[in-house]
Amino acid sequence: MKKMHVKRGDTVKVIAGKDKGKEGKIITAIPADGKVIVEGVAVAKRHQKARVQGQESGIIHKEMPIDASNVMRVCSKCGKAARTGVKVLDDGSKMRYCKKCNAELND
Repeated sequence: MKKMHVKRGDTVKVIAGKDKGKEGKIITAIPADGKVIVEGVAVAKRHQKARVQGQESGIIHKEMPIDASNVMRVCSKCGKAARTGVKVLDDGSKMRYCKKCNAELND
């Protein structure tokens, strides 16, 4: 298992690749491959055949996985893409924070 700097539900900005500059929410994180699926980013067309009666066939738009190193977490306070750090609190729990504005990132 690889350790990832982002997780499902985080709002991220794409910093590299064909969709550079787009923002979206992480739908799925795949730590084994080091990839994430971001809503509205890396959309590909897939031809789908109807497998059961009533299922629609045709061309569907599907988000494809991109490497986690190509995305950066967007801070909710300053609104910018920033690196994140981890602080260990007095009670032993961990908290992520924005390295630009030092704001606490709610998980």
